[in-house]
Amino acid sequence: MGTYSAKPAEVEKKWIMIDADGLVVGRLATIVAMRLRGKHKPTFTPHVDDGDNIIIINAAKVVLTGKKRDKKVYYHHTGHIGGIKERTARSILEGKFPERIVEKAIERMLPRGPLGRVQFGNLRVYKGPDHPHAAQSPEKLDIGSLNRKNLRSA
Repeated sequence: MGTYSAKPAEVEKKWIMIDADGLVVGRLATIVAMRLRGKHKPTFTPHVDDGDNIIIINAAKVVLTGKKRDKKVYYHHTGHIGGIKERTARSILEGKFPERIVEKAIERMLPRGPLGRVQFGNLRVYKGPDHPHAAQSPEKLDIGSLNRKNLRSA
């Protein structure tokens, strides 16, 4: 009996919807990153994209524990000399694109490289409760009920 290696044609992708209202960002990100990679499946193959397609709604209502909302800093560089910029998590969550907090947390848990970029493309994050993927009939995944620490009040 040899080691099983899944081929891209054999992979079955499901659509999963997660309501992020009141969920802790890091705990949400670890579960989503694992499902995007396909590590929850017995047919996991490291070099094949066999993860699911994931839709996250209400991303603006996620919770950061402790004082991270005020003290966590996100950096980016403009490309010019001395062009490092910083924003706090509070300013991002109160800004125009609060879903970027969740996207960055998940993106940084995925492998870097071509496969990681493809897997990250299977993620859709929306700040409100509406999403345009009703035709895919996604299954609901209740992360708050998996562990009592996953759910917090703001």
